[in-house]
Amino acid sequence: MGLGRYEIVAQRDRWSILHDGAAEGSYDSKEAAFEAIVIAASLAVREGHEVTINVPGRDVGTGTTTGILAEGRGR
Repeated sequence: MGLGRYEIVAQRDRWSILHDGAAEGSYDSKEAAFEAIVIAASLAVREGHEVTINVPGRDVGTGTTTGILAEGRGR
């Protein structure tokens, strides 16, 4: 069976999912990107694949736990 690797990566003030070497999607928050990963990873698990998911901490991207800047606080 294969290995599915999913990683949430910062893309300026948004978030993408790195999968198979390509950044996919554009999400407002790390949480939204995570929810999208879980849907894809669930299918991979069902098919018998090993799955790893990496979500960065607050020190990456916007510096907040959710990855969303407070209104009026641009970078």
